[in-house]
Amino acid sequence: MQQPDQTLTKQTIRQHIQSLREQLPADVRAAHNAAIIERLLQMPEYRRAETVLAYMNFGSEFASELWVTRVLADGKRLALPRVNRHTNRLDLYWVNDPETQLEAGLWGIREPAVERCKRLNAINEVEFALLPGIAFSRNGARLGYGGGFYDKLLAPQGARSVLYRPALAVAAYSLQIVAQLPQEATDVSVEWIVTETEKIDCSVRLHPGKPE
Repeated sequence: MQQPDQTLTKQTIRQHIQSLREQLPADVRAAHNAAIIERLLQMPEYRRAETVLAYMNFGSEFASELWVTRVLADGKRLALPRVNRHTNRLDLYWVNDPETQLEAGLWGIREPAVERCKRLNAINEVEFALLPGIAFSRNGARLGYGGGFYDKLLAPQGARSVLYRPALAVAAYSLQIVAQLPQEATDVSVEWIVTETEKIDCSVRLHPGKPE
């Protein structure tokens, strides 16, 4: 009986947060986007990374496409995801020119064109990853759109994945932060939440013994 209630709760949260996000005035959204981008660019985890995984936004999401431009301007290698409809998983591709290498994909989201991009061998090639999502809690819980694509992408796959995983962050408007989220064993938590007002270190909450 617990699983249906949890699913309903997740869907209720999705609908509520998406509604709030869509109500943001354009000028407020633009200001929030600019503030979030500057916070992302100043993160030591990002500055140290030579390879970055990002995503192309759609709808009322944080304008990640603007951050992607800055990532490339910083001289970093950029990877973007493409939904593989045969495996129902994400494949990652290197992109250095979004204008010519992307095409409309699932749900109209821009994603790498296979014939114009080189595919990554594994997520281990990425050092810093910015993930999409709808709602987040301060302990690093992330609520996505329900497809489980990133949970499958980041699931441990052998000893190498246990020893190495990219720094995981999300960019969100502060209205997307909630007190708590229902979580399942397969849900992947993030280490950083960056909003227009703060950078939240979730690893402190994931590992309470860690010093501030």
